[in-house]
Amino acid sequence: MCAISVAALGLSTAGVAAAAPVTVPFQMNPSPYGNPNGSFDAPAARCAAVVGAQPGAVVITGGNPGGWGCPLSSQVQWMNLSTGATGTTQLSDGLNGIPAAATVNTGIGQVIVVVNPVAGIVTPGFATFHVP
Repeated sequence: MCAISVAALGLSTAGVAAAAPVTVPFQMNPSPYGNPNGSFDAPAARCAAVVGAQPGAVVITGGNPGGWGCPLSSQVQWMNLSTGATGTTQLSDGLNGIPAAATVNTGIGQVIVVVNPVAGIVTPGFATFHVP
């Protein structure tokens, strides 16, 4: 009986194993000088939401290699559409070679994130995704 209990416990924990983190890319389009078509000298900012690394949390960071690409010190607003919880935080400043990032504890559910840069004239970046 003990062997069956131990085997059943092993099977139940195997089903609970966490999935690999998922990266959801999104971008902010430039609109320098009020030009809604953007400009060649102001490329789109590439951000990403990384879900699944921690339960109930999402990491907002750059979508380029090494975590770069999202504007430094941007404001991050979020809403968990499943629970109604909301919040605001800020990306880090990218000092000492560490890319801008923020870990947001949204709780489990469908979440929408809006990223607003503090400088420049750009459209806000947004993404929606499920946080496990």
